[in-house]
Amino acid sequence: MIPVNPAFIPVVMTLAGNDPSGGAGLCADIETLVSLGCHPAPVVTALTVQDTHNVKALLPVASKLVLAQANAVLNDMPVAAFKIGVIGSAENAAALHTLLTAHPRIPVVLDPVLTAGGGTELANKGLIEAVQTLLLPLTTVLTPNSIEARRLAPEADTLNACAMALLARGCQYVLITGGHEPSDEVTNNLYGNNRLLDTFRWPRLPDSYHGSGCTLAAAIAALLAQGHELHSSTPLSALHKAQDYTWRSLEAGYRAGGGQRLPNRLFWAATRGDRP
Repeated sequence: MIPVNPAFIPVVMTLAGNDPSGGAGLCADIETLVSLGCHPAPVVTALTVQDTHNVKALLPVASKLVLAQANAVLNDMPVAAFKIGVIGSAENAAALHTLLTAHPRIPVVLDPVLTAGGGTELANKGLIEAVQTLLLPLTTVLTPNSIEARRLAPEADTLNACAMALLARGCQYVLITGGHEPSDEVTNNLYGNNRLLDTFRWPRLPDSYHGSGCTLAAAIAALLAQGHELHSSTPLSALHKAQDYTWRSLEAGYRAGGGQRLPNRLFWAATRGDRP
């Protein structure tokens, strides 16, 4: 999908939780970033006990250790983009605020993971408030699903109003995904500059997937790191190509356990030997 110059492989730092099932979190991000020609720099924000059904437990990593991991890499490598997933605690959100403030030129893709696919809560009230006040103002692209958008902007009565409220909190762009909405197609809406910028429609697949949101956010970060324009009227923009990559990963998904299917983020390798 993207030609790679071996002399320059962009580094993308992903700050997220470890999922031992390999379907979501850092594993999902690493697979996506490698598939799209980037070098992943994974920073562990939380340990989880989970499978393809649900999260059984979440143990945040100490905020000082999160910062230490990130700074060790940033002092050694030219990080081209940040991708944030599960944060783990309000203290970690504050640490991320410190980190992002120190590197204002690096684009930030934030996937606000508030609840596991199986229903386990992954963010308490304090963490949600920290995301709203500390991280949204530093976010380049926010990628909530419709449920997350409503929780992050509870004062809004429609998804359009949610998007406007999230933009008002400081996000540059908000991509609200519609996989949880009752419709024949999946409709993803992109907002920026206080208005709806674009609508993307994708065929709805029959199954549910573990790690689809991680895949989308990591793909956007990878493409930004590769130098793609974030949004344009052509299918060459980072936002369009990332959604296409995610949909194709889901279409090629497979069942490794008894719960949700897993995206096949290396779908291209199963069909031909060259890079996508």
